[in-house]
Amino acid sequence: MTESVILGIVVFTLATFLGFELIQRVPPTLHTPLMSGSNAISGITIVGALIIAGGDFGWISQAIGFAAVVLAMINVVGGYSVTDRMLRMFRKDSESS
Repeated sequence: MTESVILGIVVFTLATFLGFELIQRVPPTLHTPLMSGSNAISGITIVGALIIAGGDFGWISQAIGFAAVVLAMINVVGGYSVTDRMLRMFRKDSESS
């Protein structure tokens, strides 16, 4: 293995453990607002996936890029729908539709 592959595996492993520990310590009342904020990160993922899918890097990159676009869009749509449901909980009854 080359040094860059090993470095990539180490960074991925550390990020996974750090992310798990951070999310585990978040109180349940803050999960939905944090998810709403993370939709911006998924938007950046969509841009990167579109660049990979649209680039001339071969059919495997196009397939993986397409899958990344689909999964990131599912995450964004789901996140915003949950955020919308949460915000509807705080409306007065006369404002609900």
